[in-house]
Amino acid sequence: MRKYLYTAKTEDGKTVRGREFAADEQDLYLRLKEKGLYLLSARPAEKNRHVRRFRTKILAEFARELGTLLHAGVPLIRALTIIAQEEDVKPAQKKVYDEILNLLRQGSSFSDALEAQGSAFPELMVRMMRTAEAGGNLDEVSMRLANHYEKEYRLTNKVKSAMTYPLILCVIVVLVVIIIFTYVIPQFARLFANVEDLPFATRLILGISDVLRHHWPILLLLLALVIVVLRTLLGTSPVKYALDRMKTRIPVVGGMLKTVYTARFARTLSSLYASGLPIVTALQIGKRTIGNVYIERQFDEAVTRILEGESLSQALGSIDGFVHKFSSTVMVGEETGRLDQMLLNMADMLDFEAERAIERLVTLLEPLMIVCMAVIVGFIIISVLQPIYGSYDTLGAGL
Repeated sequence: MRKYLYTAKTEDGKTVRGREFAADEQDLYLRLKEKGLYLLSARPAEKNRHVRRFRTKILAEFARELGTLLHAGVPLIRALTIIAQEEDVKPAQKKVYDEILNLLRQGSSFSDALEAQGSAFPELMVRMMRTAEAGGNLDEVSMRLANHYEKEYRLTNKVKSAMTYPLILCVIVVLVVIIIFTYVIPQFARLFANVEDLPFATRLILGISDVLRHHWPILLLLLALVIVVLRTLLGTSPVKYALDRMKTRIPVVGGMLKTVYTARFARTLSSLYASGLPIVTALQIGKRTIGNVYIERQFDEAVTRILEGESLSQALGSIDGFVHKFSSTVMVGEETGRLDQMLLNMADMLDFEAERAIERLVTLLEPLMIVCMAVIVGFIIISVLQPIYGSYDTLGAGL
């Protein structure tokens, strides 16, 4: 099904324009004819690419409210109208909800209406809703999606909260160093003005201070240039692939990231599989939620192996970047016929492990940041005091 922008005439000769989902133009012609419209022209409509993807928290709230209302027997259009009219709904969200309602009133399916909103709703939600429409369990799938996005939001929020303190420490270190180099060191520069033979460390500190004070516009320009170059490089496929591969091999951090990647994929695969999607389709969708290009590119080979008759657990076990026990859990799920539940249990367990790993990482980062700050400040102090003590030794020798 595609969305078309059409121009048509009514029976009384009035020209109307609108949007309609149809398999092709012939199907569009028949659909409009049923409404008393005669097609004049049509073209495929582009998806709404100006809409930013909804945050995970919004997706979770939307799915839970929708599932609750549908379970209570409220019709779909009425449920969406209630959600769109809530006070805390932002204008951008309301515009998307109104667009969905318009498409539903024109006869589009709910999943097609979601897909027509461009990047607002992820492919995972669109595919699961499409399967739910076919199975008649839209309320159950909505609640499953709500649980999925709530747990994803909780884990993501946990990572952000855990990294707040180290980031604050990092900013403090940078500010302290800037203050020392731009205000404190210049006070000693006058003292060392007549000293002929300064130690290398002292000359280095004075040079850095002079550059920061007198050439800071050039430094800011260079910093901006470096940021642009780095962002450009990180956006290229080879660099992003190499960087994501390196992430899985960093001591301590790599293990934590593997746990997060595995938990994210296991939860997504569980939701898709439980909704009735074929396992190959679920793998193709689930790989895009991992957040690591290096792991994602290995799925083509895994899917090929499954199509050739290999078990899911063996195919997933060949992927580098997941925790080792993941394939064993999948094997148990295949043997017991409860793959979706085993994947969900694995995701919950890995979420817990990821939270503990994040806490350990933050516990390790805090003293490291303090030590780095102490080393930098200590080096500056020693560089300043070294020529002063040298002067005292020279005066003592003269006496």
